Amino acid sequence: MINKKIIIVAAVAVTIAAIISYFGIAMLPKNTIVSIPSVSNTQENLTLNGSSLKLVQTIPLDVKGRIDHMDIDLNNLRLFVTALGNDSVEILDLKAGKVVHNITGLNEPQGILYIPEYNRIFVANGGDGTVKIFDANSFNLINNAKFSGDADNLRYDIYDKVVYVGYGNGALGIINASNGNILGNIKLDGHPESFQVSGEIEPGIFVNIPEDKSITVVDGQKRVVSAKWSLGGAAGNFPMALDEDSYLLFAGFRDPPRLVVFDTSSGKPISSLDICGDPDDIFYDKAKKSLYVSCGQGFIDVIEKLDRDHYTLIDKIPTAHGARTSLFVPELNRFYLAVPQQDGHEAQIQIYQTQS
Repeated sequence: MINKKIIIVAAVAVTIAAIISYFGIAMLPKNTIVSIPSVSNTQENLTLNGSSLKLVQTIPLDVKGRIDHMDIDLNNLRLFVTALGNDSVEILDLKAGKVVHNITGLNEPQGILYIPEYNRIFVANGGDGTVKIFDANSFNLINNAKFSGDADNLRYDIYDKVVYVGYGNGALGIINASNGNILGNIKLDGHPESFQVSGEIEPGIFVNIPEDKSITVVDGQKRVVSAKWSLGGAAGNFPMALDEDSYLLFAGFRDPPRLVVFDTSSGKPISSLDICGDPDDIFYDKAKKSLYVSCGQGFIDVIEKLDRDHYTLIDKIPTAHGARTSLFVPELNRFYLAVPQQDGHEAQIQIYQTQS
């Protein structure tokens, strides 16, 4: 069996040179209904310190319409941005601070994934259901995996060497990462939004399904649904993040706007907190024990994890309306926010540095 810790250590070692240059689950039974804890505090009553994230750079984008997800090439310090409204992927050189290339002719690109060991870019297209696979140097198309429709979020299982894509009316597609061939799919009870693949928490895949008002737990090895957590009255569970060390899952809800913390071993919610409206991405900063939530309402919420059961909002950073997709890169202590074009202002990527 592959030693996971050896793989992780090796992957970390590969990124060190680039970083120096840049800076100079035991599960619940299916259909278990859980109740969400009452909100622990309100944003209006908090005094925020305004120092968790510092805006250090902006990079303009010549695109119109909605901007979706992002990924990064750490070795070459390139940021890949899906410009859904522009039917393109924008490639940004982070050292030069500018767009250096774009991949055009896509069909509502949503999810994006860069796999350094194969030097390939996977792009999920909502318009035609394809996952297009490109060489990350030449940007030539290598393969085109076709699903039924609405190909969305992408995740990579580094141990099994497969790419998962959420698509259609309810499924996870499975793609061989080395050659781009479709290996199968896992049926779900609704279109999957954010999902996370864990190498530490078994059975391993957690999926937000808003239309089913559930979080579904999938066994990636057996390719079956292991459990489903029904969420009662809470709705709009779109973004998700994991704290694998503490066996915690963070889910962002839109109706009402709320962060809910789940114990992955029991499937039970253990804490909740009001957050900004229209949340679309959540990231957990293990080193700082903080959560970053980007919201279309026009804010980034920064939440401190006091302990496993207690959380508090420490910053509410104004951004722009519709700026809801983001990427946190812990190796660089950088948080990247996509800001769409609006009100005469060009689209841009805002780059924040995390503060101690």
